[in-house]
Amino acid sequence: MAVAHNPISDAQVGLLRDTVVGLLRRAIPPDVIEPLPLERADFVALDFETANADFASICQIGIVRFCDGVVIDTYQTLVNPQDYFDGFNVSIHGIEEEDVQDAPTFPEAYVHVRKLLQYQVVVTHTHFDRTALRQVLEKYNLESFEIEWLDSARVARRVWSRFAKTGYGLANVAGFLNVSFKHHDALEDARAAGEVIIAAMHEADLTFSALEFVALRNLAKRHNLAKISQPGDPDGYLSGETIVFTGALLTVRHEAAALAARYGADVADNVTKHTTILVIGDQDIKRLAEGMTKSSKRRKAEALIATGQRLRVIRETDFVAMCGEYDTDQLAT
Repeated sequence: MAVAHNPISDAQVGLLRDTVVGLLRRAIPPDVIEPLPLERADFVALDFETANADFASICQIGIVRFCDGVVIDTYQTLVNPQDYFDGFNVSIHGIEEEDVQDAPTFPEAYVHVRKLLQYQVVVTHTHFDRTALRQVLEKYNLESFEIEWLDSARVARRVWSRFAKTGYGLANVAGFLNVSFKHHDALEDARAAGEVIIAAMHEADLTFSALEFVALRNLAKRHNLAKISQPGDPDGYLSGETIVFTGALLTVRHEAAALAARYGADVADNVTKHTTILVIGDQDIKRLAEGMTKSSKRRKAEALIATGQRLRVIRETDFVAMCGEYDTDQLAT
């Protein structure tokens, strides 16, 4: 029968994340997992503008520091790229060669930039700014430094289904979220990218570190390069069960499916008369308590249960715990 559950707390989300990380380290290649330490929304948002198509031709830097989701400091400067200005780039950001004649070069700004970024979670929108930093450090033979990157475009793609494949440019996402900013001004773009992260935390009802965990999955694998439906290991602990997943999972769905199959369950795309377990994202259960409509899979499962079908509806937390208990049993034997 279906079981009623209490809403999940932030502490439980953190515990779930840690458990999933541990289990997936055994179930999938280790380079897929990137454990992340922060609970508060403490991060730095970064944006560059460039003079031409060369990513190293940085002509403006914008950095915004967020502390627990609130802007507490900003840094902006024009930069003399010691390179030419392409008319196309100028048409985008409006910065011309004469504007940077007295501006510092990147090596002159390097010490302060490094101080602001080193050892921080640094948010950028798409990979452009990350690549630009690497290229400009190589251009001037400057020492690289440790940064933990978080792409707000990837976050948007994961949190809002409308941006999963297209339309995840900063202007489009910010417009959807009613975030006002002057596009292609480095400081404004950095702030907007940070606001996307904050909005995503509220939308997904996740802590910052849980949001990072969700966002830093491999998007290429997420989109149809890994099948959800798959047979389970016939010798596995859950052999004989048929599992279907629904709702917003903390674990990337194809990874959750791989985990279920590893422990013996057949994984299907839809609820049918063969389904024995329906796994629901914890956040969806919380939202149901607030009046959200049940998914079609949940409604179909409950209808089948009403006819007498052996089918249990469980949280993702319980599914992960079930797999974890199997590992504990195996270690004990």
